[in-house]
Amino acid sequence: MTAPTTEKSSTLLAPGDALRRRWDDLPRPAKWVAGVFLFGFLALLPLFPPPFLDTPGTSLGVTMAQFVMIALIAVGLNVVVGQAGLLDLGYVGFYAVGAYTVALLTSPSSPWNLMGWNAFFNSDWAWLSCVPLAMAFTALSGLILGTPTLRLRGDYLAIVTLGFGEIIRLVADNLQSVTNGPRGLGGLAYPHVGEHPGFPGYFSSGNTAANTNSGTWWFWLGLILLAAVLLLVGNLERSRVGRAWVAIREDEDAAEVMGVNAFKFKLWAFVIGAGIGGLSGALYAGQVQFVSPMSFNIINSMLFLCAVVLGGSGNKLGVVFGAFVIVYLPNRLMGVEFVGVNMDQLKFLFFGLALVVLMIFRPEGLFPVRQQLLAYSRAAKRLLRSTDKTEATP
Repeated sequence: MTAPTTEKSSTLLAPGDALRRRWDDLPRPAKWVAGVFLFGFLALLPLFPPPFLDTPGTSLGVTMAQFVMIALIAVGLNVVVGQAGLLDLGYVGFYAVGAYTVALLTSPSSPWNLMGWNAFFNSDWAWLSCVPLAMAFTALSGLILGTPTLRLRGDYLAIVTLGFGEIIRLVADNLQSVTNGPRGLGGLAYPHVGEHPGFPGYFSSGNTAANTNSGTWWFWLGLILLAAVLLLVGNLERSRVGRAWVAIREDEDAAEVMGVNAFKFKLWAFVIGAGIGGLSGALYAGQVQFVSPMSFNIINSMLFLCAVVLGGSGNKLGVVFGAFVIVYLPNRLMGVEFVGVNMDQLKFLFFGLALVVLMIFRPEGLFPVRQQLLAYSRAAKRLLRSTDKTEATP
């Protein structure tokens, strides 16, 4: 009696659940092969844009470069929110710290550079030299913020992190002697690759080639960084640290009773998530080559969290898909008018409606995380399946 019921329930799965189950059931080598093909397909999108995916109002390469930056942010925020269960509403503050680290170290109008700090960096590779510094400073800011605040829970932690994000923006806006205030810092460093007379370089904003413009090159660089971060986060999920995060997320009190040092592991999640956010901020600073406080408002922080909730909190590949939706939809609607209204201006309305519908029908997101054993899971599945078959036979 149980076997037909199981088959019937499996056919009634939602598309996202069916796809997730098929992915989880694949052996690890098959997942690696599928991942390589997926990243190869993404890398070729700007070169051969399909008509149904192309963005008529802007370059698809620029759109994909924005997507990979938001994807990095979503993966980092997913470590904090999805893995450890910490509600962080001010993650944009870490994004800003990473961007301003690159700006203060490389901008010609930065007071640090006016004092001669830029002598420590080779002009051609200044941006690359600043990336690990941006990640280190951002991780340090996460450590400084998390040490006194991570003993709070729930709404209290959300309010504190929200205040942190606003404090970073207001400091950048008002500390004119350092950050140049609302005028921002321009002329930021970027990788000087492929430069020759008549061509500014692959990563320069002056590279306006048809399909291989600067956005495409930044997208390819960001895709490599995203793959490295996904590997890091995936290994953490399967480690003792990841198991501790899941235990804390499900029930912090029970985790502490079982011997998990909740504060230490929450602080680890905060620091690691902050470092990934700093990496994305450095990527943004190099691509745009201009940083101002207006880019780090509370609306962007909500959009980052929206990407995590939309894709599926706790599922790192799901939040990457959520980031794609968050970035692609406004760019796809750019320049599209309906009854005299530019649809791009209604993007927040669309996101709000999508979240309302999602919370009603799919409260765990489009691709919710599948709870399973993190160690010896495949052997346990085989044992359970063999037991079920034995009991089913008369």
